[in-house]
Amino acid sequence: MAVSLTLETTAYTLDQLLALPEAQIALAGRSNVGKSSLINALAGRKKLAKVSATPGKTRSVNFYKVEPQNFYLVDLPGYGYARASHEERRKWAKLLEHYLTDCKTLKTLALLLDCRLPPQKIDLELASFARTCRLPLLPVLTKADKCSQRERASRQKEWQDLLAVKPVLTSSSSRLGMEELWRALIAAADIAIADGDSAPATVE
Repeated sequence: MAVSLTLETTAYTLDQLLALPEAQIALAGRSNVGKSSLINALAGRKKLAKVSATPGKTRSVNFYKVEPQNFYLVDLPGYGYARASHEERRKWAKLLEHYLTDCKTLKTLALLLDCRLPPQKIDLELASFARTCRLPLLPVLTKADKCSQRERASRQKEWQDLLAVKPVLTSSSSRLGMEELWRALIAAADIAIADGDSAPATVE
């Protein structure tokens, strides 16, 4: 089963957020968690999402259409970037809160977490907020290639104990976990995968 990913539109303000009828999965994480690299790895393309050398550069909500499954991956601005002004952080926190609270077709929050780091307060706060919104969580551990097998297992268990959901281990550079993550995303969007289908393979 082939999956294609296309950047369809972007939003910068509250009134630009789209009321799309299709299912949406939000991707959120700290500004240096490797979200753009993960999107490119999922797409099987190097330049679909712009990867910046400066964390926190993304200032828009990016809507990526998943075909033929017909749902959206929604790339939210990275959070926790210290160099952003207080006003910028307040503005994007408001945008994030508005989207997570009010989007009627949002199915799940995919929470991206750096596999190299112990649980961070800001990530736990977002997970808690998602729960208050009754929004299911899909934890995704990024940069797993930079950890030993033992470290991966330990971090995975640590987050599973905290969130009651087993995280998907991924690496954008080695493509570890991409097929498993695609299956989890499609399931989270409530899109059925037919029996006998092979794991998703991205196409350009």
